[in-house]
Amino acid sequence: MAALQTLMEMGFSENAVKKSLAVTGGGVEQAMEWLLAHSEDPGINDPPAEPAGAVAVGTSGGGGACAAEATEGATGGGGEGKADAAEATKEASGEDGQDEAKSIKCDDCGKLFKTSEEVEFHAVKSGHTNFSESTEEKKPLSEEEKLQKKRELEEKIKLRRKEREEKEAKEALEREKKRIQMGQQITERKRIMQENEMKRLAEERRKEKQEDKLARQRVKEQIERDRQARREKDLRGSQGAAAPEPKPQSAPAAQPAQKKDYAQARLQIRFPSGTPLVQEFKAKEPLSAVRLWISLNRPDGVPPETPFNLSTTFPRKIFDDEDMDKPLEVLGLVPTAVLMVSK
Repeated sequence: MAALQTLMEMGFSENAVKKSLAVTGGGVEQAMEWLLAHSEDPGINDPPAEPAGAVAVGTSGGGGACAAEATEGATGGGGEGKADAAEATKEASGEDGQDEAKSIKCDDCGKLFKTSEEVEFHAVKSGHTNFSESTEEKKPLSEEEKLQKKRELEEKIKLRRKEREEKEAKEALEREKKRIQMGQQITERKRIMQENEMKRLAEERRKEKQEDKLARQRVKEQIERDRQARREKDLRGSQGAAAPEPKPQSAPAAQPAQKKDYAQARLQIRFPSGTPLVQEFKAKEPLSAVRLWISLNRPDGVPPETPFNLSTTFPRKIFDDEDMDKPLEVLGLVPTAVLMVSK
């Protein structure tokens, strides 16, 4: 009970102290070392298991009774037999008492132990393997030694607590470093992804602008070629018309069906705003050339890439994609026609 009270005064729980005393055999020093070694165990403060020695104790008691009865039976022959037996027992007890082992000694360090549990604990802790029985009795700790052990234990506890706190602080610092590093890596990945996305969008816009520029250039070149072709044709037509005039009897009567005006299509183009435009095209030009010209010359300020439809009022007809490749004369737009522009 003194060891239990001493260890409890040092700050250990009753259950932990009972476990340490049961394991080490009751020594205060060994119990303290066991408590320090197992202070982090999860079930250190749980109630100890019930001892399983009750039956054994009862059995031992029965055996003792039987031995006593046997002794009585052996010595029950008479008074002289009893006296002789008692004297022999005393002599045997005296001889055995002189050589009776009172402790177990560690031959490596000289420490004394009362129980085999203490010896086993010391062997595991120190690595010593040489032990022998000793007649020396292990003296209990004095009050001064108890106080000294208590101070040593408190110092060990403080040292263990400090080491644990330092370890926890170091682990927390490492976790914080890893968290910061991971955050930096995630931020860097996001920045790289944003830069790549911006580059991709910029490249797409550049390509779109380049394609628009090339398309406009092609449209302008096509219009310029068409104008040049019309000028050349008009020039050839005027030169050809001036030559036959001196001949009063050429074939002007046979050629009225092929009037030169039919080589041209005069189109009046009406927009949704009501603004009309009049433009001449070659009769053999496809409707797509008219559509291209309208896209580039709209008076209502609509962008050239805005889609629109072309139709005639009489007869009512809406031109589709297949009609865009057909000549104007095939579509019945020669010599004159009205085209309606709608969305």
